[in-house]
Amino acid sequence: MTLIAPHGGTLVNRMASRAIDEVSVLRKIQVDEIALSDIRQIGMGAFSPLTGFMEESDYREVVERMRLVSGLLWSLPVVLPVSQDIASRTELGERLVLCDQHGVAHAVLTVNSIYRPNLHTDVSLIYGTNDMDHPGVNVTLHRGDIYLGGPVTVIPNPGADPFSEYAHTPEEARSYFEQRGWKTIVGFQTRNPIHRAHEYIQKCALETVDGLYIHPLVGPTKDDDVPAELRMRAYHAVIHHYYPQGRVLLGAYTAAMRYAGPREAILHALVRKNFGCTHFIVGRDHAGVGNYYGTYDAQHIFQSFTAEEIGIIPLFFEHAFYCTSCAGMATTKTCPHGEQSRVILSGTKVRSMLVQGMAPPPEFSRPEVVSVLMEFYEKFAAQV
Repeated sequence: MTLIAPHGGTLVNRMASRAIDEVSVLRKIQVDEIALSDIRQIGMGAFSPLTGFMEESDYREVVERMRLVSGLLWSLPVVLPVSQDIASRTELGERLVLCDQHGVAHAVLTVNSIYRPNLHTDVSLIYGTNDMDHPGVNVTLHRGDIYLGGPVTVIPNPGADPFSEYAHTPEEARSYFEQRGWKTIVGFQTRNPIHRAHEYIQKCALETVDGLYIHPLVGPTKDDDVPAELRMRAYHAVIHHYYPQGRVLLGAYTAAMRYAGPREAILHALVRKNFGCTHFIVGRDHAGVGNYYGTYDAQHIFQSFTAEEIGIIPLFFEHAFYCTSCAGMATTKTCPHGEQSRVILSGTKVRSMLVQGMAPPPEFSRPEVVSVLMEFYEKFAAQV
């Protein structure tokens, strides 16, 4: 059985097959947690066809046209910011060891490009705003204003991942799908705990495909997001009780959240194509934050590209909710009743309720999920 081709046609593998002897003698620089998560995605091929951090030519094309120099669709920069001090001591062609805050080596970068982007202009193109209150803008403007680009060779760090049980590589996910004979797989992305609306649209999609790949993002997010470990526990609990066994795989997407709305929705789709998904769910305000994007902008952006260049089928869903008049889950496409019948809670409202010791209603969230969340927030409140 042949699964969908990865983006660009080839699944990249930049993982070192053996120890890199030069690590002990090469110059080492510390990189942030976003760069570390990007290194991992590049290494295992989740960001195929990228083989490293973007050089200036690719960066400019992506920012301005959402394409690589090759013409291939790619919607967000994947870059390595450094300080002026590091940049001034770096030469083209030099090989650098990229380390975490503890000095552990994660990759070797061959520096092919050193450049200073016009970040104050570029963030407006990337995020649609230059407002410093936007978490993506804020992070981008504070990470560093000089970028190093070039291919990386990734050094495996076994045992370093708290989500190793779920953090499949694209090759592992594809192997799982093939073993089960799945030809059509729908991917689902989220950074929030599962609730009834998620479950509803996932199951609607599952009616039309062979398998469902629930792939929540567990990499760096903003501070007030629900912790990844808690979200994974909630997903595991609800899948066990409410999903058909043998038709769902729970994974963990270890990338960083960009909060780039429509552009990030495209990236999330391309990444799931690399994992072997043929379809991808795009819901209300996908990858959005605050009021920076229109409710369905992340769906509209897909119309800017041909089906062939996207290469994965997006499934668009309206905002789902529990309707007390219908006595079931619905969307505006299927429910004739007004707002007064709809149980709708924002993520901010749910977090506020949990912090106050209030359980979200069963129409919004399954009791198994509420139990996991309440346990955490009770401990959180006790520590404050």
